[in-house]
Amino acid sequence: MRRVPATVITGFLGAGKTSLVRHLLACVDGRRLAVIVNEFGELGIDRELLLGCGEAGCSEEDIVELANGCICCTVAEDFLPTLERLLDRAAPPEHILIETSGLALPKPLVQAFAWPEIRTRTTVDGVLTVIDGAAVVAGRFADDPDAVARRRMVDPALAHDNPLEEVFTDQLGCADLVILNKADLIDPARLSALCSEIEARLRPGVKLVTAREGRVPPAVVLGLAATAEDDLADRPSLHDLEAEHDHDDFESFVVTSGVVHDGEAFLARLRTTIDFHDVLRVKGFVDRPGRDRRQVVQAVGGRLQHHFDRPWRIGEKRETRLVVIGKKGLDRAAIRSALGAPGG
Repeated sequence: MRRVPATVITGFLGAGKTSLVRHLLACVDGRRLAVIVNEFGELGIDRELLLGCGEAGCSEEDIVELANGCICCTVAEDFLPTLERLLDRAAPPEHILIETSGLALPKPLVQAFAWPEIRTRTTVDGVLTVIDGAAVVAGRFADDPDAVARRRMVDPALAHDNPLEEVFTDQLGCADLVILNKADLIDPARLSALCSEIEARLRPGVKLVTAREGRVPPAVVLGLAATAEDDLADRPSLHDLEAEHDHDDFESFVVTSGVVHDGEAFLARLRTTIDFHDVLRVKGFVDRPGRDRRQVVQAVGGRLQHHFDRPWRIGEKRETRLVVIGKKGLDRAAIRSALGAPGG
């Protein structure tokens, strides 16, 4: 029996994983694709973004969201039953895309494909690690080793553990293909140097490609035939010796408010709030009066993007809903107040 190939799409917060999935759905050419999407946070945004893309491949039944926590922590409870339900369909998908949260470690998920329940029915075609090139250039998701060494020389007692760097390292270590996204935002000379820096960290044989807005041809990213579950030993992880991992270094919460009359002023406040509180990621929808479509807002650090996607549905509650993700200790009250949320 042919095993259904699955592609694991990992990468940091805001790297462009959802953009890549949307692009692949738009280029399916009649193939039956299913998507399992997982988020870190209380508010499901990514599934809504996929359903709002307007492509024929974005059907309700083919896009499944796992919202009960990080997918790599809930494999047995959530992921395996969901995968089995997709495989049990009368017409199962021909390929499955799995978009992990930006804080997920990919290796535990790949390990799940060796479980007896699904081992003979599906295989990991490849692990794609998407990198926000502009963010890495800005130093938001990767450390400067020289700077760390200098700080340790000043105070050797300091612990310089950076959970962001650990996640980034694990995502690179598990990859079969690395996609350096948002390459158009990087100076050509710096882009070349960054590619060399990243390639030096990859396993032998792993390739790096550059992209803009997640646009990589399906022929490049699908059909890798990596059978990743069979070579776990060659995919190093900083967490291999841990019984489990947690996300106590991060937190998320939802900001809900009503109509936003002055869109430009709101976006300016959002940029200021992100910078002042060192927020990692903001994504969600904004209710703009006089517009029949909802406004999508996504921010990584100080870079903010927004557009209008699908119309508000009949009977759907119109409101502004944003999920805010950052390191532990965010001043929730101050952030809510700055964004005009009730009770801030």
